[in-house]
Amino acid sequence: MGEAVPVLVLVALAGIAVFGSLVLCTVTVARMRELPVWRRFLPLALFLLALAASLLRSVGVREVADAVAFPLNLAAVLLSVREIRARRLRNAAGAS
Repeated sequence: MGEAVPVLVLVALAGIAVFGSLVLCTVTVARMRELPVWRRFLPLALFLLALAASLLRSVGVREVADAVAFPLNLAAVLLSVREIRARRLRNAAGAS
């Protein structure tokens, strides 16, 4: 049982890191004023829906949480990273 504690700590730290990076990416996109409003807040909305789906586990609705939370989080990350990269490319092209 002594070995399980460090593994659980590492898993918890990895989960916190993923959650933090997801929050950072979605907030970064939400602050991009050059994007239309729906594109700015779509990753944030997907993240909040995934968070709500994950919270369903606390009331015993695991099936919905398992089916919906991960794909919504993945979509939020992919959209956020896409928008951030597109902004960097636009800024690099504008600077040249």
